[in-house]
Amino acid sequence: MNKFYVTLLAGGMLCQSAFAQKDSAFAAYEQQIPGTDIRFKMVPIKGGSFTLGSPQNEKGRKADEGPAKKVNIDDFYMGATEVTFDEYDLYADRDKLPLPDGMTRPTPPYIDLTLGMGKSGGYPANSMSQYGALMYCRWLYNKTGVFYRLPTAAEWEYACRAGSTTAYPFGNDASKLKEYAWFKNNSEDKYHKVAQLKPNAWGLYDMLGNVEEWTMDQYDENGVAKAEESNPWMVPSAKTPRLLKGGSYEDEATLLRSAARLKSDPIWNRRDPQIPKSFWWNADAPFVGFRLVRPVKQPTKEEADKFFADTIDKYVGSR
Repeated sequence: MNKFYVTLLAGGMLCQSAFAQKDSAFAAYEQQIPGTDIRFKMVPIKGGSFTLGSPQNEKGRKADEGPAKKVNIDDFYMGATEVTFDEYDLYADRDKLPLPDGMTRPTPPYIDLTLGMGKSGGYPANSMSQYGALMYCRWLYNKTGVFYRLPTAAEWEYACRAGSTTAYPFGNDASKLKEYAWFKNNSEDKYHKVAQLKPNAWGLYDMLGNVEEWTMDQYDENGVAKAEESNPWMVPSAKTPRLLKGGSYEDEATLLRSAARLKSDPIWNRRDPQIPKSFWWNADAPFVGFRLVRPVKQPTKEEADKFFADTIDKYVGSR
């Protein structure tokens, strides 16, 4: 990984903003979206070392989860919940807030992407392309002055495990999964409002199940083996596939393990009638959403702009 990306993940100068968190203590905080009463909670994740991937004898293990290796992760903040439609629609809905100069928003989807499962009142934003998730991060940065992004796959897994070394954050007994996650056995084939079940040991809700979550990584079947020792990130080198984590309301228990990995599929956008197809929405992926990460040390504006140019503008149309 080049020096610039190391800075983006773990360093850089602190961004100053009237809307940025004023308390320098490494503690949970709520971010209000300016001009609204919408807030979301960010949880401090103390960095450390952990074993990325899964042991060969873990039930349900796939080859792309190994060989497991120890890596180091720096401090960061992570959203206590998945990003909700209440938050995302402030950006995506043209009847909501005006956009900063130079920004665009998606055209209204031609179908109800929620499939009637719920929208306002705490339901997770769904059917989300990675492009749409990253554009939301860019908008949020312009709106708040605080740099938010998607987690790397390693950050996501570290936060999900919350110090555990077992298949799930709570142990190896999949029968307990219903206490923490909406998945095939208890979801009734739909996603649910966030934070309705138990959080993991670090206060993060729905890390498993509900909606699958985008990471910043390119999917590589040898991604764990190639992971660098500190703050690993498989920097995108192609439009697709990208890596998601966490499993969804549609999935069996084995796909909700902390180490499980899913690669994006262009088929998720197959019903989109637009030519060229929309890069904002995945019409056949109601099981896909995302959550936010905030690096403790914020990048400069120049570094943040370069990050968004490299991860969004370079791959317009990425899904």
